[in-house]
Amino acid sequence: MNEHIRKIQDAIEPLRQQIVNHKVYSVIKNIDDLGVFMNYHIYAVWDFMSLLKGLQQNLTCTNVPWFPVGNANTRYLINEIVTGEESDVDADGVRKSHYEMYLDAMAQCGADPVVFLSFINALQNTGDLKSAFTTAAVPDAAREFVDYTFDIINSGKAHLQAAVFTFGREDLIPYMFVTIVNDLNLKFPGQVSQFKYYLDRHIEVDGDHHSYLALEMTAELCGNDTQKWEEITAASITALEKRITLWDGIYNELVNTNELIEN
Repeated sequence: MNEHIRKIQDAIEPLRQQIVNHKVYSVIKNIDDLGVFMNYHIYAVWDFMSLLKGLQQNLTCTNVPWFPVGNANTRYLINEIVTGEESDVDADGVRKSHYEMYLDAMAQCGADPVVFLSFINALQNTGDLKSAFTTAAVPDAAREFVDYTFDIINSGKAHLQAAVFTFGREDLIPYMFVTIVNDLNLKFPGQVSQFKYYLDRHIEVDGDHHSYLALEMTAELCGNDTQKWEEITAASITALEKRITLWDGIYNELVNTNELIEN
């Protein structure tokens, strides 16, 4: 393994463990709790696609007339990842992005993404991220998460984008959470099956093949540039800290909601 990558993995491991062992998973008890989780997590699913397209724009030619950009190996890596994320197949064999699969899963289990879709509509109309947050009243934890992702996208630095994509957005959903979803699917087979498929597909593609490609892409972009490796270490740490903040936000809402129900 690349020595720089090993050092980054060592540096971020304590944060990864905080995410893998986060208390949020322990308070997801039913379909309604899962819906709360999904209404926060959808922001991470969506801005992941934005981060991916930012990388593609940086590493390939997306303009006309076409000219070769950068290293052909890196172009191949990012284009293969984009193909898998943007045009995979759902449980019925229909071509869809992972984002669209997630929205389908939310619809199936009754997790109405009204705030998120209001945010997306406002963003499409204005092109202004901050005003869209305000218009839709996006929760602070989700807003902070998306803000950092777009800070990285707008930096225009491909190595930072690749780092957050590779180390901050690789599969961080632990087995415990997958087990919870599988249990809910057994109890409510007509409501959680699409989310179960999404998770299984996510783990199969993103957690294995795409993770390998992303590591190779990051190493290619940084080469032997010590400063770049230092910058991506810092960016990866911050990305994971933002994930913890997002998970904290979900936990707090679930706890507060359940307390109100009990009282």
